[in-house]
Amino acid sequence: MLFSNTLAAAALLAVKASATIFYAGVAESGGEFGVYSATAQQGYGLPGVFGQDYSFIDKKGIDVYVDKNKVNLFRVAFLLERMCPLSYGLGSKFNETHFNYYADAVNYITKTKGAYCILDPHSYMRYNNPSQQPMTGSIIGDTKDVTAATTAQFGAFWKELAKRFAGNEKVIFSIMNEPHDMETNLVLANNQAAIDAIRSTGAKQLIIAPGNSWSGGHAWTQSYTGYSPSSADAMVHLKDPLNNTALDIHEYLDVDYSGGHSLCASPAPENLKDLTAWLKANKLKAMITEFGASNGTQCESYLTGMLQYMADNEEYIGWTAWAAGPFWGTYSPCCTDSQQWGSLEPGSKAGDGSPGMYETVWLKTIQKFVPKKLVWKGTSSVKGGPLSKRP
Repeated sequence: MLFSNTLAAAALLAVKASATIFYAGVAESGGEFGVYSATAQQGYGLPGVFGQDYSFIDKKGIDVYVDKNKVNLFRVAFLLERMCPLSYGLGSKFNETHFNYYADAVNYITKTKGAYCILDPHSYMRYNNPSQQPMTGSIIGDTKDVTAATTAQFGAFWKELAKRFAGNEKVIFSIMNEPHDMETNLVLANNQAAIDAIRSTGAKQLIIAPGNSWSGGHAWTQSYTGYSPSSADAMVHLKDPLNNTALDIHEYLDVDYSGGHSLCASPAPENLKDLTAWLKANKLKAMITEFGASNGTQCESYLTGMLQYMADNEEYIGWTAWAAGPFWGTYSPCCTDSQQWGSLEPGSKAGDGSPGMYETVWLKTIQKFVPKKLVWKGTSSVKGGPLSKRP
């Protein structure tokens, strides 16, 4: 039976009224810096010097985002090869000095500022050679590669990391940044191993799980030659005994979804519609933890359209824009065709000394989509929690 126009409009309003963004903020990029090698030299930049080659956050920048911009979420990147040095291998043995630097950043966000923090192993489901990320390194769990870390080792890593943060209700466990060019069922196996390991520690916090193909929302329901099935067909089989897992989605607005171009060409409502329908059909939720656009007026409607789309669809519980971070300087994390337009870090400047993307993109466009009320208390959850203004 077809709805009448009136009933259809009422139903649409009801859906929009029920949609809620619980968590909103920015990705902090910098913990993965300092390892690029033009010759792909394995081990280059490892472990690196903290505060010189890489860093996680600038606490003053976090202060601005929480106190002024009223966001409640940060996604903080780190490298597997620094947390688990090559001499140890991937697993439960950590470089304790490095872990303590990372824990300091997480604790500042969660305990000092009262916000939530996504733990982000920024390693593309690969380990042992980040020298030309995202293309170098052995795929975790690839039994055809004798140099690859195993799925069991990946589980051991997650068990140790989760055990150390199990008592911090404001962390969110992001299993892996952007798996790509690998068997989708192996992404599923690694994701499940991580979920099982995390829950074995007693940790109850939200987990977010990626798909294949860079975890792109536009590609979620598509399968690719050599990498079938689709992320949708695989990730529907994930099991979490606490039912507190969401999907971790990335979506850029340029022509090839890479985030490398200054012109926008891919509207989010069109490119996310199949993902959204899949989430709805399977009663699942998602967070979009990377998205971005340039500071040109041509992209403003695309960025606005994406933020409004997430606000209108109850399948999306949170987001982090890409990216802030203490080491970007005049360089840009995305969306500029390599032009130096600055970053989303407060105080950022472009190469010509003009305001950076914190002012030209965040303050101009993104800020108005930060909900007035967000979740500030309780264990991170796919169901959110009580909404309130920044305490």
